[in-house]
Amino acid sequence: MSDKTFDTINPFTEEKIKSYTYMTEKEAVSAVEKCHEAFLKWKHKSLDERGKVVAAIGKELNKNKEALAKLMTNEMGKLIKQGHQEVELCAGICEYTATEGKKSLQDEERIMANGGKGVIQYAPIGVIYGIQPWNFPTYQVIRYAVVNLMAGNGVLLKHANNVTGSALMLKDIFESAGLPKDLFTVLIMDHDTSDKVIEHELVRGVTLTGSSGAGKVIAKKAAEFLKKTVLELGSNDAYLVFEDADIELAAKTCVQGRIYNNGETCVAAKRFVVAEKVYDQFKEAFVKGMKAINHGDPTKDDSKMGPMARKDLREILHDQVEKSVNKGAKILCGGEMPKEKGYFYPSTVLENVKPGQPAYDDELFGPVASLIKAKDNDDAMRIANDSRFGLGGGIFSKDEEKAVEFAKSHFDTGIVNINSFGLAHPSMPFGGVKNSGYGREHGGFGIKEFVNVKSIMRSK
Repeated sequence: MSDKTFDTINPFTEEKIKSYTYMTEKEAVSAVEKCHEAFLKWKHKSLDERGKVVAAIGKELNKNKEALAKLMTNEMGKLIKQGHQEVELCAGICEYTATEGKKSLQDEERIMANGGKGVIQYAPIGVIYGIQPWNFPTYQVIRYAVVNLMAGNGVLLKHANNVTGSALMLKDIFESAGLPKDLFTVLIMDHDTSDKVIEHELVRGVTLTGSSGAGKVIAKKAAEFLKKTVLELGSNDAYLVFEDADIELAAKTCVQGRIYNNGETCVAAKRFVVAEKVYDQFKEAFVKGMKAINHGDPTKDDSKMGPMARKDLREILHDQVEKSVNKGAKILCGGEMPKEKGYFYPSTVLENVKPGQPAYDDELFGPVASLIKAKDNDDAMRIANDSRFGLGGGIFSKDEEKAVEFAKSHFDTGIVNINSFGLAHPSMPFGGVKNSGYGREHGGFGIKEFVNVKSIMRSK
C-alpha cells in the first residue's frame, strides 16, 4: 500500500470530501493483468451479449442519476441540473452504442479482384487505457469506455484526482449492470505509475482528453512503445457572427455557449468574432447577457453558474485575464476575483483582443469571453482559423446554406454548429484537428479506433 494520499475538495464550500491513497506500481500492474484476464473471456462474447450489458449500463446510469449528479456537483462544482443532463446524455450514448454501434462492428464480406471471397472483421485488441479530465466526470468516461467494451476490449480509467469518487461510482454502476468484474478498472495513481501502465505490454491503446501539453507528453510516451493514441485536447473555439445574423439569437446562444458547465468545456464557445457591421449591436446584447449571469450554490435552481473546479484553475484563469489586459485587452464586465467562499469567477467579457494576448492565442478554461471585431464575413473566418487549435466552432447567419458552405469550405475545425451551440451528439463524430488532437469519438467512428481491422481471405 502506498503512503501517498490526496484529498478531494468541494469547490463551493472549500471543504474536504474524502481522502484517497495512490496505488503502488505493483498494485497498478496487478490491476492491468486482471483487466486483461477479464478481456480474454469478454472478447468471445457475441455482439448481442455485449450490447445487452452496454444497454443495461445506460439503464443503471439513469437509475443512479440523482446520486451521480450530486456527487459530480460536490466534486467539481457543475450545476446540479447540468449533472442530470450529463447522465441522461450518457445513458443515450449507451443506448446508441448497444444498437447502432453494434451495427458498425458487423463483419463485412467483399469479393476480391481474383474472384476470391474476403471477410473484414473488427476484432478487439485488448486493454485500452483512458486518461480523463474532471470537467464532465461521467461523460468523459462513458464516451470512450462503452464503445471499447462494445468492441470487446477491456478498459482502464485514470480519472482526474478531484473526481475520484465519481470514477469509483461509475465502476459500481458498470458492475451492477452486469459487466464482469475487473473488465472496467479504476486506477488511482500518480503520473510516474501512469507511465508504467502505458509501457505495459498488455495495454494496447491509450486515449486522453486533456490539454495540448498533456497530449504531447502522452503521445510521445505511447509512441515510444508503439501504442496507438486518440487525443481530444483543448481549444479556443471561434463563434462567428456574420453580417446577416439574427443578433438576438446569436447573443443569447453565445452567452450559453460560454458559461455552460461554468465555462469549463473543451468545446465551449470562447472567441466571438463579429463582423464590423453588426459588432456594436452584438456587443451590447452579449455583454448584457453575460452581466445577467449570477454565480452561486450549484445545487440551487436559481444559480446560473457554479464555482470553478479548483482554486489553482481559477488563479490560472485570472492570470490569463490580467496578462491580456496588460497587453491591451479591455474588460467590459467581470474580471475581478470574488471575495466570498467558493472558487467562483464572474462571467467576463474582454474586448480589443489581439494576437499575443492569452485571450486570443490560448484556451481560457472558465467563463471568460474574447470579443473580436472582424471587417466582414471573410475576415471573421480568417480570424477563426488563426489559431493553433481546431476542435469546434460556430456560425450565425440567416442564410444557413451559405453558413454550411463556409463551414465545409473554409472552417479548419472538427465540429461546426450553425445558429446553435452544442456539446456532443451520439450519432455525430466528435474530435478536432491541429493542436486539438486527432482521432474521433461517437457516430460509429470511436468504436473502430481501437480494433484490429482484420482481413480474412479465401480462394474461390
